[in-house]
Parts: sequence; structure tokens; C-alpha cells
Amino acid sequence: MKKITLIFSIIIAIYTSAQEKASLEKSVTGIQIGFFGVEIYNEAKLSDAVSLRSQLALYSSIWGGDLYSKTGFALAPALSVTPKYYYNLQKRKDKGRNISNNSGNYISAKLEYVPNWFVISNVPGIGVNDMISFIPTWGLRRNIATNFNYEFKAGLGIGKILQKGYDTQVVPELSFKIGYDF
Repeated sequence: MKKITLIFSIIIAIYTSAQEKASLEKSVTGIQIGFFGVEIYNEAKLSDAVSLRSQLALYSSIWGGDLYSKTGFALAPALSVTPKYYYNLQKRKDKGRNISNNSGNYISAKLEYVPNWFVISNVPGIGVNDMISFIPTWGLRRNIATNFNYEFKAGLGIGKILQKGYDTQVVPELSFKIGYDF
């Protein structure tokens, strides 16, 4: 009887450990930098596969050429909230791949506000128009090392400049950033 109980216990232990459910990290805070700006973010876990990313970004702009006497640059702030659904965590975990720090593929819906609070520029008098946008995206996030990551995302959404005389416009999202998680 003891042998049967022992064998049964081992089988249950193996089955339950093999079926361990993949889950997101409780909270991931970090910074990412890419060609089009820098972001400070926090991803808070809402469920095993859904997180809410809130971020403060500085988006960069550069201009120059024959029409301008010098090359100009500007950094403008943006605030966003993005629910993200990681759809392949269990598959990655079953294959023995790393899912720490929310490493996986996702779909998301970014709601972003670009205010005219300040602009950092080498040209005086530069400002931005207040704008709000909604951009559905697909992306992937991977770890390079324990705390380093890279993230690629692409999407297409709509946006509206919050002043009279502007129509709703198409807003593309294409980003590749390298980051560090604290």
C-alpha cells in the first residue's frame, strides 16, 4: 500500500509541476531608449496574461536640409496607458524559454496624450500641438540578460490634435527600443 501511495504521489507531483501556469511579473519598472525617444515605464500585472503599462516618454524630432539654415532637434513629452495581452507565455514556458520580466509576444491598445508642456530644442520658440491618440499594436519583448531587454512594436491607429480646424488622422507606431529593468 505504501508503494502505491508513493507512486501515486510522485505521478501527481510530476503532473502538477509540468502544468505550472505561466504568469506575468507582478510589476516591472524600467527605462527604454531607441531612435525615436526614451521611455520610463511601469508594467503592472492585472491577470496572468494581462498587464497595464503606464509610461512617460520624450519623443525626438530632427529636421534640416536645404530649406533650413541649420539642423534642428526637439524632445517633447508624452503620457500613455497601454493594456497589454501576452498571448504566448504558456507556449514559451512549455518550451523552456525565458518569460521573466514579461518576455513574450503581445497585442495592446495604447492611449496616448502629447501635451504642450515643454519642448527641449536647439531652436527657440518651438512648441507642439496637444494631441490624443489610440493605437492598437502588436509587439514582442525579450530579455538580453537578467535586467536588459529589447522590445519591438508596430501598429496603426487614429489621433486627434486638440485644437479647432484639425481632422482625425492616421497615427503609425513603429518602435525598436533597448532597455533596462530596475
